[in-house]
Amino acid sequence: MHALCGVACGEISSSTSKTSKNSLRMHHHQLTCIIVCRNTAGMMLLVATFLTTSTVHASPPTPSANSYTLVLHKALMFFNAQRSGKLSDHNHVSWRGDSCLTDGKPSAAGSPTSDLVGGYYDAGNAIKFNFPASFAMTMLSWSVIEYNAKYEAAEELTHIKDVIKWGTDYFLKTFNNSADTIDMIVSQVGLGNTDGGKDTTPNDIYCWMRPEDIDYTRPVTECHACSDLAAEMAASLAAASIVFKDNRAYSKKLVHGAKTLFKFSRDSRGRYSSGSSDAALFYNSTSYWDEYVWASTWLYYATGNSSYLQLATTPALAKHATFSQAPNQYWPNHGVLSWDNKLVGAQVLLTRLRLFLNPGYPYETTLRRFHNETNTIMCSYLPAFTIFNRTRGGLIQLNRGHLRRPRPLEYVVNAAFLATVYSDYLEAADSTKPAGLHCGPNFFSVDVLRDFAKTQIDYILGKNPQKMSYVVGFGNHFPKHVHHSGASIPKKKIKYTCKEGWKWRDSLKPNPYTIVGAMVAGPDKHDGFHDVRANYNYTEPTLVGNAGLVAALVALSGDRTTDGIDKNTMFSAIPPMFPTPPPPPPSASKP
Repeated sequence: MHALCGVACGEISSSTSKTSKNSLRMHHHQLTCIIVCRNTAGMMLLVATFLTTSTVHASPPTPSANSYTLVLHKALMFFNAQRSGKLSDHNHVSWRGDSCLTDGKPSAAGSPTSDLVGGYYDAGNAIKFNFPASFAMTMLSWSVIEYNAKYEAAEELTHIKDVIKWGTDYFLKTFNNSADTIDMIVSQVGLGNTDGGKDTTPNDIYCWMRPEDIDYTRPVTECHACSDLAAEMAASLAAASIVFKDNRAYSKKLVHGAKTLFKFSRDSRGRYSSGSSDAALFYNSTSYWDEYVWASTWLYYATGNSSYLQLATTPALAKHATFSQAPNQYWPNHGVLSWDNKLVGAQVLLTRLRLFLNPGYPYETTLRRFHNETNTIMCSYLPAFTIFNRTRGGLIQLNRGHLRRPRPLEYVVNAAFLATVYSDYLEAADSTKPAGLHCGPNFFSVDVLRDFAKTQIDYILGKNPQKMSYVVGFGNHFPKHVHHSGASIPKKKIKYTCKEGWKWRDSLKPNPYTIVGAMVAGPDKHDGFHDVRANYNYTEPTLVGNAGLVAALVALSGDRTTDGIDKNTMFSAIPPMFPTPPPPPPSASKP
């Protein structure tokens, strides 16, 4: 039997003595190595422990945390700036207006997708991609379900629910949501492929225009075999149905749409990007097995129907989802939650179920496996181990520094959210003993997981070698040349055509508008950053990036001793796991 193995080691110091900043000290270390092997039987976790002695410098003191709630306010405003369609008078982004009001109109009269006005622009351009957008809305809904009280305390609950509904309202337009069975969904509006600059047909990448001024044709891309997209959209609607459970009519509509989409995803197998050059270029999906586990988990929570849980915990499905992430010995997707890989998110969600409800047979084998893998992934995030590299400034390289996988921050914020929410699960699951997890023989408290999340978010907010906040509008030093057409072109009575806008794209001057709350793509693996509008791998924000940022910020905000997770709302649709025992017989009445 052949297996692929990866090794990560961390030194667990036995010394706790305090020293001055520049002093040297002797340490006895327990060197723990996590050896993760994958073979046809699944994942194996092996641990080796050694004792070493070394001389090291004392670590500098940890800086204090930024105000996560303040950044949360700003990060949510990014979604207002990305809205497409007819905007309300209370959008609060002065340089944005109504845009792309004819999206979908060329469709045949009476077509269920003839009105595609609305939704969100993906990034610095005006394309509407359903695949990443639906994942972004799923992440936002997850954060609301867990931290409803924190949003309310920050006075952002109404706002975040409005952000989610703007997205789900649009998704409902992209397929026949009144039907039980469908054979098509819209995957995209607008185009961006320019064939390396050879194709000069006006589109959303070739042109540089304010969305309000777009006058070129925006094609609609449909797909008829797109399991990954349909399942992710199903997850998005299912998660949102829990957010809006008090609006029974809308919640019911979302659940019906989620069921229809998931059925379509199972009936018509295929990757949505295999038939679309644009999707393959910008958001290429590697498989649909992880979306099956993710979506069926969300549908179980939304409906309480155990058939979805049975599917989510089917060993064969879990094996497909896991092995589809092992294209080479480095397993670049393992443990990395993203728009392309939802397995780790599903594993955390199902570990939640095991911790709080523990449904037992016949789900226990897969739930236990997912629980173990979740622990392994959380251990891999910790700085004591080296599964993932870190920059000199401390940023974890979940994209492994690959040029083919730029935008490091969108992966980092998702990991920060997972680490924080999982630490909250562990604290809420058993208050009778110290909360934490074992990485091999060593026990780490939940504080270590939260410290990991905080150091990553603090890096993004300015505690980095560049001393730059990668969230626009926060702090005194942030990117001024964000790759964003709407923010880079002045709002004047002059309408700049497709090519006329290039002068603003290529201008060396700062953007005329600050796109408040936008988290840019981020630095390179050397902590370097180039504030250049043309280099989108540094300066472009995205929906998925900001969704993860919002989730991480709200999870870290507030007082953890009083503002933990909401244990029960996630399970509100699930019937009692075990039958209620009958009442005792009435006592015999005296004659």
